[in-house]
Amino acid sequence: MATFELYTDKAGEYRFRLKAANGEIILASEGYTAKASALNGIGSVKKHAADDANYECKTTAAGASFNLLAANHQVIGSSQVYTSEQGRDKGIESVKKNAPGAEVKEV
Repeated sequence: MATFELYTDKAGEYRFRLKAANGEIILASEGYTAKASALNGIGSVKKHAADDANYECKTTAAGASFNLLAANHQVIGSSQVYTSEQGRDKGIESVKKNAPGAEVKEV
């Protein structure tokens, strides 16, 4: 089962990452100054993950990646850089499948 891991980074900001059942990170957040804001971000990922229109796909010389956007077009999560667009698209499908029912764990 996929999980959201909520944690504090070295700068003291709250962040979350969505991990697939195999432990791979499939989405990571920006830093938040308040824990409640990070939890709201997780809720936003769960709400927006299922809709293809909420994904911004990018391809650069470094590889392919995506951002998950909220209704206001703010980035609520970003992927790793994949070596191919096919890999990126599989990452999107994994977020769509796993985010809505993922548990939240503090680490």
